Amino acid sequence: MTAPARRIGILGGTFDPIHRGHVDIGDAAHAALDLSEVQIITSHVPPHRPPPEASSYHRFAMVALTTIDRPTWRAADVELRHETPSYTSRTLRELHGRGYEPIELCFVIGADAFADIASWRDYPDILQAAHFVVVSRPRFPAAALVERLPHLADRMVRRPGDLVGSRAPVIFLLDAVTADVSSTAIRSRLATGAPIDGMVPPRVQQHIEQHGLYRSTTPERRATNAGARAPAGRLHGQD
Repeated sequence: MTAPARRIGILGGTFDPIHRGHVDIGDAAHAALDLSEVQIITSHVPPHRPPPEASSYHRFAMVALTTIDRPTWRAADVELRHETPSYTSRTLRELHGRGYEPIELCFVIGADAFADIASWRDYPDILQAAHFVVVSRPRFPAAALVERLPHLADRMVRRPGDLVGSRAPVIFLLDAVTADVSSTAIRSRLATGAPIDGMVPPRVQQHIEQHGLYRSTTPERRATNAGARAPAGRLHGQD
């Protein structure tokens, strides 16, 4: 079978804020699969965790700043257009409606997040909506998913050619070194005045500092902390 003319990486998350781990995951997938494009999709209403501390405007702006040095990356607002919870299955269906075939889409995700795939909305059907490119995270190698999710082992592949030549979506396990950092840790450090050098892209750090994001005394943080709990559900889980 001839490979699709395009392979589009989809990296979704709350990005509160986007950090080096997210970037490393995207870079690893891009290099391994020669992706035509990587769309970074910021969720609007994450159904799996408390509301974001930064506004949609700031989170999308930080994602856009991250794409400046990567010509094939772009910030996508497909989920920010909806006020309802940002479910991955709906996003993938919307991309299908725009003309993307399931085997053209590569949903990029950390191995720790993919371990909970059975809790996602529309599972297991969601696995037919795109390739899932599962990248190792610190203390959680992608290869460990073979034993952790044995019922999916027959769908897992490790060679790029097995994904490129597949007639149906597969789960591609990608071993790569990714930064040991999380958005939660970054927010905690900022709230106490600790430095975050090297944890986020430089332009993102500049944006955070310029707007005083995640400081414990900012009005935005106080309003968020007083907000309602997140609705039940599951999105990407990429912290």
